[in-house]
Amino acid sequence: MYTFLLILSTAYSGENVADTVVMRNDTIREVVVTAQSPRQRVEAVQVGAEQLQLKELTTTPAMFGENDIMRSIQLLAGVKSESEASSSFQVRGGTSAQNAVLYDDAPVYNVGHLAGLFSAFNDASLAAATLYKGMIPATFGGASSAVLDITAKTGRRDAWHGGGTIGLLSAKADIEGPIAGGKGSLFLAARRSYIDLFMKLIPDFKDNTLNFYDVNAKLDYSLSKRDRLSLSFFTGRDNMALDDMVGMKWKNITSTLRWHHRISDIVHWQTSLFYSGYDTDNGIDLLDMTHSFGGHIRQMALRQNFHFQWGNNIFEAGFQSALLDVKSAEWQMMNDHEKEKRRGWDNNVWVNATLDLSRKLKVSIGTRFDIYSALGGSMYYDIDEQGEIIRLFNKKSGEIMKTYLNVEPRLSASYLISPSLSFKAGYSRTSQVIHALRNQSLSTPFDRYALSSNILKPEVADQLSAGLFAVTANEMYDVSLEGYWRIIDNVADYRDGKSFNSEIEIERLILSGKGKGYGVEASIRKNKGRLTGWLAYTLSWAKTKIEGINQGRWYDAGNDRRHDINIVGIYDTGKRWKLSAAWTYYSGQAFTAPYAKYEIIDNWIYYYAERNSYRAPAYHRLDLSATWSKRTPKTGTLRQWTFSIYNAYNHYNPFLISFEDSSDGARTKAKQYSLFGILPSVAYSIHF
Repeated sequence: MYTFLLILSTAYSGENVADTVVMRNDTIREVVVTAQSPRQRVEAVQVGAEQLQLKELTTTPAMFGENDIMRSIQLLAGVKSESEASSSFQVRGGTSAQNAVLYDDAPVYNVGHLAGLFSAFNDASLAAATLYKGMIPATFGGASSAVLDITAKTGRRDAWHGGGTIGLLSAKADIEGPIAGGKGSLFLAARRSYIDLFMKLIPDFKDNTLNFYDVNAKLDYSLSKRDRLSLSFFTGRDNMALDDMVGMKWKNITSTLRWHHRISDIVHWQTSLFYSGYDTDNGIDLLDMTHSFGGHIRQMALRQNFHFQWGNNIFEAGFQSALLDVKSAEWQMMNDHEKEKRRGWDNNVWVNATLDLSRKLKVSIGTRFDIYSALGGSMYYDIDEQGEIIRLFNKKSGEIMKTYLNVEPRLSASYLISPSLSFKAGYSRTSQVIHALRNQSLSTPFDRYALSSNILKPEVADQLSAGLFAVTANEMYDVSLEGYWRIIDNVADYRDGKSFNSEIEIERLILSGKGKGYGVEASIRKNKGRLTGWLAYTLSWAKTKIEGINQGRWYDAGNDRRHDINIVGIYDTGKRWKLSAAWTYYSGQAFTAPYAKYEIIDNWIYYYAERNSYRAPAYHRLDLSATWSKRTPKTGTLRQWTFSIYNAYNHYNPFLISFEDSSDGARTKAKQYSLFGILPSVAYSIHF
């Protein structure tokens, strides 16, 4: 699947390193993942929540030179990168597909460019974000693992400002300023890679395509002192092709119209109407045989939230109604054309209260009701134990095929043991009606998505978490220790021997069961002085049990990884230079390897005894960054040069492990492929 990516990368196989063209070589810029003060982290009521104030980000290395929110999140305890060079993240035993990433309320289903090498989000377009990895407030739903709530940047109303960055393989620019005499503002940002321009210079790659672009815009206008209207827009597109043989395209698009009305100083409400779309289009043309594969997720929703604050107590209530359209697959294989598309109607109602019960005790409590209906207009069916169709249902468009009701209680409490020490605990139940099916543990454009149906039930997850949080008197250091237990019902996985294209009917490919995840997260931060940074450690387990897979026994989930360590250091010289370093280590990812093989008519067939019973080698790398800044006193113009090294000691980490037979078939060896060795880069930025 990713062979053409590996061709364009620095690859490692066995003991031999083949030097070819590296896919990406931008700069490493710097990100700090939290704007909460150390004392706020101790006193906040939400357990497992990280507030990210992006406009205050300073410097820690991120891959290839962007203030990348997705990669900065991966440096937190309890959060794991999906794979080498991936923007997707996994939280507490969940997969990246079990996260909800919201951009001004609208979900974004693919958060990466070029298979995750670049984040889908231009950092210049982001204002703030909060990651909920523990107790998720009742105002959020649609995710059985975690929620990342991103607020798009609003343009300034005082004067026009802008900026731009030129890296080795991509460039971006943004501009913002007042409109309508200062009653409103406009923000516009755009980014485009030019990797394909370099590829044209290399004869072996001149017919290949490898590029992406994204555009962000936000219009904000004050109708009155009490009313504010905003319209935000985001789109991104990727194009990848290897000669005329393999092509992959995918795109995101979201748009949100918001009306914020303030009734009084303590009461306001917000109405949102949003649209989200994610489309894929893939094709293979080999030996005069053409195969194409595509799918989409589309959602349109109305959201209403009421907010009331009485002293330090906050009460929220609201509802959301969404129409979902998911095409799990449409393919053309020679003369065979097949398509499966389903629609659904998802309705949610919630209430949530954050209460100061005493000087020491704070509580956030709420409930969310999710009512999901699978709608007709396409074929539904029943299947037997072998996945064969035994009955068809042809419901009319708009007619309800099946309805599910899930009640989702949420609770989080914080008790202040002393001014510098708190104990927090929480419980949450969440549900998810969009399921992602993957052949491996990382996101790809070949993933298939499915709505809950008469066969496939919504995922329902329950999580318990508790921990201690402490800060020193001068707030120089703060530490945290948190444990969690998570169980999930109706998690789906492929049947043995099945793949994404085995059948067009997705329920025939999968079986459902349950999963569990548990672990401990620890972190220590240094917050003051010229040298700041943190150490984060996660010890975790993720397991799955599905009747009909692995003989009905518990097996390690594809994203199971035992140890994750992140060490980040930032040094401010006090003049024009900031230096930073980040070291990342995680133990080997679980994968399935052949247990034996047998020969049938000169073909060797692998036999797999147990799913995910093997481990890839451990992953580790060191990233370095140095940023030089100079601001012109008269104009306020800021100029920056950023120099960086990704994977400074040139360690080839596992990305893909395949199995190859000798010419006579007598021997089989495992072969490791890697994406990157050492990658130095440089970027120039200007802001005015």
